[in-house]
Amino acid sequence: MPQMNKGGKYIFGKSIIKQDNSIQFPTQAIVEYDIKSEGYIYLMTGSKATGGFCVMRKGLLYPSKLGHILTDNKGLCDYSIPMGEFIPYKGRSYCWITIDDSGRIQLTDEMMHILNLENGMELLSIRSSDIAFTMGAEGPLLEKAKQFSGEIEVY
Repeated sequence: MPQMNKGGKYIFGKSIIKQDNSIQFPTQAIVEYDIKSEGYIYLMTGSKATGGFCVMRKGLLYPSKLGHILTDNKGLCDYSIPMGEFIPYKGRSYCWITIDDSGRIQLTDEMMHILNLENGMELLSIRSSDIAFTMGAEGPLLEKAKQFSGEIEVY
């Protein structure tokens, strides 16, 4: 898991979007965020600069300063909206999805479209905060990763 420059973002690895729209999260991200523990995760649309999406779980999100995302969106909080249905809220969109025991998710074609993703794309797994990591699809950090001389694990 390299830190590509001093003080820079921590990278867990790269994930390749498979032909069936599945994405395997890097092992270190799975462990650090205990992301499989609840069986469900939340996806949040990524920033304009990085694209992709952020990954969170209820046990980290709910008690945080961003917990209002769940308290203001009951259907998201209690998983009563359909899985993979994005709900717009304060400039971003959120959905919930299941995660399997290996740390893999399966996106629908509609989710891929909303997130502006395609099969075969490389997503860079980036530590974002203590409650979420980002699966970035574009931007300067991805370009820097392509130039990085060290090893970045691919999933």
